[in-house]
Amino acid sequence: MAGGIGVGMSLAFLALLVIGTYSAAAGLAGGLGGRGQSVGLAKGAVPAKYQPIVQKWGNLCPAVNPALLAAQLYSESGWNPTIVSPANAQGIAQFIPGTWDAHGIDGNGDGKRDVWDPEDAIPSAASYDCELAKYVKNVPGDQSSNMLAAYNAGAYAVIKYNGVPPYPETQGYVKSIRTLEKSFAAPTSRVAPSQQAAGAIYYAQQKLGTPYLWGGEGTPEQGGRFDCSGLAQAAYQSVGIELPRVANDQYNAGSHPSRNELLPGDLVFFSTDLSNSRAIHHVGLYVGGGYMINAPYTGAVIRFDKIDAPDYFGATRVTKDGAAALPTFKPAA
Repeated sequence: MAGGIGVGMSLAFLALLVIGTYSAAAGLAGGLGGRGQSVGLAKGAVPAKYQPIVQKWGNLCPAVNPALLAAQLYSESGWNPTIVSPANAQGIAQFIPGTWDAHGIDGNGDGKRDVWDPEDAIPSAASYDCELAKYVKNVPGDQSSNMLAAYNAGAYAVIKYNGVPPYPETQGYVKSIRTLEKSFAAPTSRVAPSQQAAGAIYYAQQKLGTPYLWGGEGTPEQGGRFDCSGLAQAAYQSVGIELPRVANDQYNAGSHPSRNELLPGDLVFFSTDLSNSRAIHHVGLYVGGGYMINAPYTGAVIRFDKIDAPDYFGATRVTKDGAAALPTFKPAA
């Protein structure tokens, strides 16, 4: 990473940045915008080898878009095509054998329907979503949310209740996928700033000068030391947001502002593969002016560093809903 500017950086500078965060919150709003072809995928959010398939099949019907399909796949498997669940759900789209037999398709046209082949499983997931959408097409409300509810609770329940049924599991599933959808979508307008950003910065700046520790989470046994993702996790935990422990999962905890839209409190990420968020290896907490609070590596201390580096990947504007929507399993990197 680029050289630091030292722990003695003026706290007045930080105060101005934090004030700017709250001021900006009053005037900005974000959202997905349209559906179908109008919804692109955020840079690197989907691994490069799957992105063309998700983009193509995510436009199969009006109830689905590429970002929603990506959110489902990530939530199910974390992009791991060999994963098997305790319930014997298989592959990247986590089809159970009976559902696959009934709804699996030959997505790549090679004459086989293979649940373990993402080129079949991803199109099958989109196709199954669209089948469900047809069953509930006359139900009032948002067609995508009704489709997701049918996926979780069955089409009959959605029809019976004239929308998402009042089942906590189903309502939680729909909310999680629709929230994750925002993380996988390329923003069509400026991304709304997090109200918790200032508190996260305040926490992190108190750790300036603390020696780095690989695997550090700031516990007393560790002498209050952190690694990069441990510091990001603790900073947002201090304002009531529970982030995952690993940087490449933290990337999906909110929408993704562009480089010129960064605000204090955004998490900034660095990757060994600029087309794949699963290859993220480092995270910092942006403070403005092109700088971040950074826990860089063994032998260094937590400090201010510039964010501009060849492996700069992108940023996430963390939200409480975004963090809560992340799957609880640990996807394969």
